[in-house]
Amino acid sequence: MPTMDAVRLPGDSSVEHVRLDVPVPGHGQVLLRMRASSICGSDIRAIYREHLGHGAEAYQGVVAGHEPCGDVAAVGPGVRRLREGDRVVVYHIVGCGVCTECRRGYPIGCTSPSRAAHGWQRDGGHAEFMLAEEVSCLPLPEPLTHVDGALVACGFGTAYEGLLRAEVSGRDRLLVTGLGPVGLATAMLGKALGATTVVGLEPVADRAALAERLGLVDVVVTDPALFDDAVAEATAGAGCEVAIDASGNGAAREAALRNTRTWGRCVMVGEGGSITFAVSDLLIHKQIRLHGSWVSSLSHMEELLDNLVRWQLHPEVTVTDRFPLAEAAAAYRLADAGQAGKVCITWEDPA
Repeated sequence: MPTMDAVRLPGDSSVEHVRLDVPVPGHGQVLLRMRASSICGSDIRAIYREHLGHGAEAYQGVVAGHEPCGDVAAVGPGVRRLREGDRVVVYHIVGCGVCTECRRGYPIGCTSPSRAAHGWQRDGGHAEFMLAEEVSCLPLPEPLTHVDGALVACGFGTAYEGLLRAEVSGRDRLLVTGLGPVGLATAMLGKALGATTVVGLEPVADRAALAERLGLVDVVVTDPALFDDAVAEATAGAGCEVAIDASGNGAAREAALRNTRTWGRCVMVGEGGSITFAVSDLLIHKQIRLHGSWVSSLSHMEELLDNLVRWQLHPEVTVTDRFPLAEAAAAYRLADAGQAGKVCITWEDPA
């Protein structure tokens, strides 16, 4: 039986290289040859450093990587839509398929014991090949690249869902706290949806500079003490109609609420941490709509892929570092440092 290189995350900020059999697709499954598999902040927070998760975030010692994109190498019996050679993006959670959340297109919210996420409870994309369900695969349209597709698989999908929840349009000025990969995605897609001004808060100078260099923000602040004044200056003292926190930091979340305009909308997509704030002053009296948003739906992910083509946008511009699978340890160390843009493991595309 042919074998393949793969990576697992045993915890203690370490990477384990293993040799595994190449899997064989079963009914309704496809075997994907990986082309790109990026690293998510959740991988770092809940798996790489130590296995903190439970429930949906419980790591089961599987092949890492929940942001995969690749080409169909083989199809199992019962596959009706995909063919060998098709380029696909993978929605990284497979639910039971029959609960309310699955029927709504949000397997992320499935609570069935059968729910399994790539890189968490079933093998993910940090391997030469990966098994996926046909129902979880979306066609990767031209001219999007495999790296574009990997970033849509979680980070850009998460950003898009949050923006849809906030109903961002040309009526709005957008505030983004945290300009890591998801924050960069939020700024890019927010502009595409019509936000007239994007104001960002990012204390890491390199990440703030990347956002400016890519033209994703109109104003970026690295000193949190100066943030309120910067928002006031950009909005004539009114605050932003929409604020999205992508940081997971309590102080940044409070700053997002504080600088949301009266009757505005605030969405929190950054995982982890906690928040304490003056509910009457910052939420009730300002009549703000506060949302939590967790990843995307299958239909919204498909919609995003189509929109990226229409908008002529490439998520891969937010990738600052690429590594081969053999250098996965270096890739994770860099991602863990929190100084770079998106970090991605890539394989050579076929000639």
